[in-house]
Amino acid sequence: MTLQQLKYVLEVASKGSMNEAALSLFISQPSLSNAIKELEREIKITIFVRTNRGITISNEGAEFLGYARQVMQQYNMLEEKYMGEEKARQHFCISTHHYNFAANAFVELVKEFGSIEYEFTLRETKTYEIIEDVKNLRSELGIIYLSNYNESVMLNLLKERNISFSELFTTKPYVFISKEHPLSKKKSIDLEELDDYPRLSFEQGEYNSFYFSEEILSTRSVKKSIKVSDRAAIVNFMIGLNGYTISTGVFPKYLHGDAIIAVPLNVEEIIRVGTIKHKDVNLPRLGQIYLDALKKIAKEI
Repeated sequence: MTLQQLKYVLEVASKGSMNEAALSLFISQPSLSNAIKELEREIKITIFVRTNRGITISNEGAEFLGYARQVMQQYNMLEEKYMGEEKARQHFCISTHHYNFAANAFVELVKEFGSIEYEFTLRETKTYEIIEDVKNLRSELGIIYLSNYNESVMLNLLKERNISFSELFTTKPYVFISKEHPLSKKKSIDLEELDDYPRLSFEQGEYNSFYFSEEILSTRSVKKSIKVSDRAAIVNFMIGLNGYTISTGVFPKYLHGDAIIAVPLNVEEIIRVGTIKHKDVNLPRLGQIYLDALKKIAKEI
């Protein structure tokens, strides 16, 4: 087993693709594939499961990659300290629902880290992809929510993938609407009062199960529904179409001033927002910095 092989498998795990990893490593795809197969034969486990749809990481592979990442981090530190090497570019990735506070914490991470070279990624994406990113070690942390409706299904899904959930904060549901919305003066809103307005939600693609919905109460039948893939569109439709969405109520004013407001929703529901992490992988220093920033925001919430 060599450091080069460890570097190879970590890059494949990061990219989620042999072809993309080969390009970033400046070697041919067959050479990379052969090097990894040789390592798998040597350590007598299968790290990557090859399918027609690409690669996934086996349970044994996830544990191995956790150790490999620690070895490479220690090796880079040794080079920096004793061989006068420049600091290696640091990589870090988060996958999350479309939460503004997740981006706020990301800003704090970048400010505190302050390295000359880094490659950080914040993926605002679909629920299933968040879970798969963490399972396959493409992301160190994921951010999702649990509700009365989806909790048992989601926790079982996480358990099957060897992923743990840690709660950040609990909140009641809020309705996001524009300040000009006909319901904007109300102190709280009943579900029935929303019937004549478009419900805005984030589309979940191939895995469009109610359990994966980013919005609570997604099983409720509505007359008008608009699905989008990005946060800016939802804001535009709140303002231009009197649309609404239901979420945590956390929406920093500095992004849109007072254009969007959060009004409590009259339902007996709670939202548990938290982080997910692969159980076999220790959180790296960058992950701890980010998690500390999230916890600070959670206390303020």
